[in-house]
Amino acid sequence: MIESISHITIIVKDVRRTAEFFHAIFNAKEVYDSSKINFSTSYEKFFIIGGTWIVAMEGEPLSERSYNHIAFKVPDTEFDKYVLKVKQLGVEIKAGRKRAEGESRSIYFYDYDNHLFELHTGTLAERLTRYTSG
Repeated sequence: MIESISHITIIVKDVRRTAEFFHAIFNAKEVYDSSKINFSTSYEKFFIIGGTWIVAMEGEPLSERSYNHIAFKVPDTEFDKYVLKVKQLGVEIKAGRKRAEGESRSIYFYDYDNHLFELHTGTLAERLTRYTSG
């Protein structure tokens, strides 16, 4: 039986730069750095973001962008603060999709290696309620 997602690994050109990105946007807690001894296929750092284990591993980054993304839940009361953080970092913000009236807020943005992230204020239950109410 699947219990939960264990971790998410993304491949990046510069692990240290990604660490700065994770700290600036997500207030990530760094819990491991393999610079002293590497047990995996390449240099990596482990982070905890919102209770989820995220790995940044050095390698050849994505050559193309897509809508595949990782979304993190943020409180609606803090959404504008997060938008400001993203803008201050100067990363590219992707135009959001058309939203149904009453749907939660989101901002989509790319990291330095073509990964798309989303900060989202809603929950699955809220979305299902909105989508099934017509």
